[in-house]
Amino acid sequence: MRMYDIINRKKRGRHLTKEEIDFMVKGYTSGEIPDYQVSALMMAICFQGMDEEETLHLTLAMRDSGEVLDLSAIEGIKVDKHSTGGVGDKTSLVLTPMVAALGIPVAKMSGRGLGHTGGTIDKLECFPGFSTSLTKEQFFDNVNRIKVAIMGQTESLAPADKKLYALRDVTATVDQLSLIASSIMSKKLAANADAIVLDVKTGNGAFMKTKEEAFALAEEMVQIGKNAGKQMAAVVTDMDQPLGNAIGNSLEVKEAILSLNGLGPKDFMEVVYALGVEMVLSSGKAATPEEAKELLMRTIEEKTALDKFAEFVEAQGGDKRFVYQPELLPLASIQLQVMNTEEGYVSRILAEEIGLASLVLGGGRLTKESEIDLSVGILLHKKRGDMVRSQDALATIYANDMEKAKEAYGRIVRAYEISREPVEEVSMVKGVIR
Repeated sequence: MRMYDIINRKKRGRHLTKEEIDFMVKGYTSGEIPDYQVSALMMAICFQGMDEEETLHLTLAMRDSGEVLDLSAIEGIKVDKHSTGGVGDKTSLVLTPMVAALGIPVAKMSGRGLGHTGGTIDKLECFPGFSTSLTKEQFFDNVNRIKVAIMGQTESLAPADKKLYALRDVTATVDQLSLIASSIMSKKLAANADAIVLDVKTGNGAFMKTKEEAFALAEEMVQIGKNAGKQMAAVVTDMDQPLGNAIGNSLEVKEAILSLNGLGPKDFMEVVYALGVEMVLSSGKAATPEEAKELLMRTIEEKTALDKFAEFVEAQGGDKRFVYQPELLPLASIQLQVMNTEEGYVSRILAEEIGLASLVLGGGRLTKESEIDLSVGILLHKKRGDMVRSQDALATIYANDMEKAKEAYGRIVRAYEISREPVEEVSMVKGVIR
């Protein structure tokens, strides 16, 4: 078998066999096939596409390029959740303890953030001593004992995807649907939960800018998971404004704790409940969405989810006092209010611009080696649909550097779009694919 022939077949729009895809993935991962030939194939795929069978074979080949976790030591139906990423997205911090409080095992692998803000692991490191460097035995024991554990992604998980993505990133071949779907799903399938719930974002602050693109990606990923024998659901959610009011690691942790105390922002909790319902349904704990939501709401009302979060933080070495006393969490030294200059209604908040403002402050990473400042961020006081008057505070910037704060100020002002007319309320949930 020759790589030249595989490139030529795809260039002509022909179907690639499982054997050809396996040959390419194994050869590239081992270093036997050079970058230039794989980049040629990636470009051919961008022009010619991949069918359902090819996409599944590519996903499974990348999954099998490294370790596939064996979760059989964990009792019950294991559920996992993945978000395609957005601004102010701290759903895992609230969702996992809610689901775990119902006795549903959540075995989750997470990564660090690259971009606007930190990832789930970065946020959790706001708790002194918290660690995701668990052995497999500790990971399994925590899930069996308290029903939730979050472990850092290991280098051995889907190494082919890591190598392929780095190549696609520099050859303008990232934005092809099958390549995006297989990249995400190879890691999720290697983590090997029984049921996977996907949060697919759409809008200005999302990778998929239009609703049509988001639904196409959601359907593709659900089909891959189904074909791989997993129980799947995808919720398409709005990212045309930041999710919730807090952007930045420590601020987002505080908002998550507020949410577990029943004081979460409406838009944020709408997404949390929509994802939670799918996780509860997939576990068999409830028969209808209404029953699932009722169970989830009870974990907030009775504070069982809050207590579960504290138990989880402590089980992974963190100081659980911070869960009950969030004022102990780190806070930046400078607070600067962003003032409004015109009257009307907030029609839109460009999420990407707010995310870049957080990045400027030091709340995110430009490279994997960048240091994150956990204490900086932005707290939004006005959201879509809110009435604003001249000199109302739109947001508060939390910074440790005044020059960076001033640059973030300009970005936040540009992010707000004000309308003369009242703005209709928009549902955060665009649809569910099961």
